[in-house]
Amino acid sequence: MTKLTSTILGYPRIGVNRELKRALESYWAGKISKEEFLGATKQLRLANYERLTDLGLGEPGAIPDSHTYYDQVLDAAFLVGAIPQRFADLDGLDAYFAAARGDATHPANEMTKWFDTNYHYIVPEIDSHTEFAYTDTQIVDRYREAAQAGYQVRPVVVGPVTLLALAKGTDDEPDFDPLARLDDVLPAYEQLLAELAALGAPWVQFDEPALATDNLPASRKRLTELAGKVYTRFAEIADRPQILLAVPYGDSSQAFSTLVGTGVEAIGVDLDRGTLPEGATAQGITLAAGVVDGRNIWRTDLQEAADKLEAARQTGARVVASTTTSLQHVPHTLEGETWDEPLNSNLHSWLAFADEKVAEIVTLGRGLADGWDAISLEIAESTAALEQRAASAGVTVQHVRERTAALTDADRTRGDAAERQKVQREKLQLPVLPTTTIGSFPQRTELRVARAKRRSGELDEAGYREVLKNEITSVIELQEELGLDVLVHGEAERNDMVQYFAELLEGFAVTHNGWVQSYGSRCTRPSILWGDVERKQSLGGEWIQYAQSLTDKPVKGMLTGPVTIIAWSFPRRDIPLPEVADQLALALRDEIADLEAHGTPVIQVDEPALRELLPLDADKHADYLAWSVGAFRLATSGVQPQTQIHTHLCYSEFNQIIDAIAGLDADVTSVEAARSRMELLESVEGKFSNDIGPGVWDIHSPRVPATEELVDLIEAALENVPAAQLWVNPDCGLKTRDYDETVKSLRNLVAATAQVREKLEAARS
Repeated sequence: MTKLTSTILGYPRIGVNRELKRALESYWAGKISKEEFLGATKQLRLANYERLTDLGLGEPGAIPDSHTYYDQVLDAAFLVGAIPQRFADLDGLDAYFAAARGDATHPANEMTKWFDTNYHYIVPEIDSHTEFAYTDTQIVDRYREAAQAGYQVRPVVVGPVTLLALAKGTDDEPDFDPLARLDDVLPAYEQLLAELAALGAPWVQFDEPALATDNLPASRKRLTELAGKVYTRFAEIADRPQILLAVPYGDSSQAFSTLVGTGVEAIGVDLDRGTLPEGATAQGITLAAGVVDGRNIWRTDLQEAADKLEAARQTGARVVASTTTSLQHVPHTLEGETWDEPLNSNLHSWLAFADEKVAEIVTLGRGLADGWDAISLEIAESTAALEQRAASAGVTVQHVRERTAALTDADRTRGDAAERQKVQREKLQLPVLPTTTIGSFPQRTELRVARAKRRSGELDEAGYREVLKNEITSVIELQEELGLDVLVHGEAERNDMVQYFAELLEGFAVTHNGWVQSYGSRCTRPSILWGDVERKQSLGGEWIQYAQSLTDKPVKGMLTGPVTIIAWSFPRRDIPLPEVADQLALALRDEIADLEAHGTPVIQVDEPALRELLPLDADKHADYLAWSVGAFRLATSGVQPQTQIHTHLCYSEFNQIIDAIAGLDADVTSVEAARSRMELLESVEGKFSNDIGPGVWDIHSPRVPATEELVDLIEAALENVPAAQLWVNPDCGLKTRDYDETVKSLRNLVAATAQVREKLEAARS
């Protein structure tokens, strides 16, 4: 038996300099061949193994192979042959990427958020006719590749229970329960185990985060029972690698005794968001104790982590220091990051990105092996950094705390919705089925070059502002030519919908190279929310005013909501999130007041992450929804009745929070709905008295939807939403698309809306 001392559950797969992103986009664009793409990704994997070995993960099986070309759930679906029939004419990578992204003739699978993170996974489609088989050898091929290079890695696979719990029925059988096919997928997993055993793999890791959540259709109790049967069956296989069964992202205590009883060699638990059951025993088990947070970037309190590891030893298990989750959610390394003084000299000592977290894990492993005195210096340094952070200027700002403490319910209340709707319609004079977009437009190369030149000093502020004005003018003219009803300025000045505001608000820092994967080749650079938040300057209202000066049509003011700013940043953990949310909401409230004072008729406050932060434990839902909805209402309740408030939500399972979405009390709510073909609206009927804009164009796919397809979706929406309340818009912002796709798709959207308007008019006459 190969023993571990320290390990991690996964590692960033995009590359220190986003090598995966560049390889993917070059391959999709036809700039490199398949062989060149495979060579580039192999080089990235081997570089990661070398890096992790150098950081101290040298034991056989300590390094996880958590790489993927796009998404780990999609990998597992292809492993077992759960490939929708519409991709039958494609092979290998072509089918894989078509399922992930879609193409001109193949609609993509749905995409949604991975538990309560900002990572997106591709939703498997499974029904009673799905023909399961071991059809994809990527995992085995990668193990062989690593072994040939001298690395004994630990393959990481999404486990069968989680795979099916996250899947959905097909269009032919939309109500089918994929878990009914659990026995049918197990032979593919068993063949994987056999092939890895034949290659001498010491360990394999199965991720089963579905056992740590109440937010899935199947109950946690049912999923735990199924997992018990599955892993007992796997454990009984004579010739196989040792199994590490990981339950990341939340509390696995309800499943712990069941998992211990399966006979697997190791169990991974999250001891940051979860606990071990009181009096738990795990004799003969290796316990990968997740004491280093894999989802945030704050330096670990090593004394607290050591105490948790000692407590875990009371179970009788052999304890291994581990991360709570894969490190895919944090940037690669602090190397090269700098901030303006005086923040720079402080912030660096407060943080730990992936490589620094690996170093913490190795240190804790040494403490487990050699005694805590062996790492007393590292523990003292950790404690000193935490104490220094707590005392630093800006962490606590007295007048900010006083303002939030003085808030009352009246600060979160608007006037009657029906009265608001009446005065807004009189003011805006919009047609039935108003058309709009969500906010951002594609950013041309010229704009990105100008932004880079401004950072380097090659372009002065006046020159950069001229570039922005020209871009905004172009976007307004395009929307007018297309015939859209409510316009946007296109967000040319924004590099990111959170980072832009982080750079203007007090209490934030931004990174230079702190990229993390959102999905596929899409990477984001989360900001660091380290102190109390306040607004000391405009958040870009001048660009909205400039756009409005170019047109007689209404232009939306665009802001990102408090919950989404938290979710898409690395938030502080030293004060409660409701307090952080209210600080952000007050900053946004002040900005909204300025926008309204300058005549902005429509203001959109995006909250795409509202569902994302819903706790995995059902008993925490009510509290979360109360403060998150309250923060949005605090931000938006200072406006006059005639100012129309919009919000936008995307790529989440909304059914659990329909009442909360209605509780936001936005005048217009736009939601992602195209990939699911308006599935959401069945649960909306009767819940919304205000307007709603279900997305009709899936902007995460390069497909240009035909006019007829858009007509069908609009008419499907009208089956659940009255025409007087329905808006027509894309699923999300257009920043990730190119202008050719954007213009064609918006032209079709406007044409489809015109056709439906004509039908409605004909039906009335």
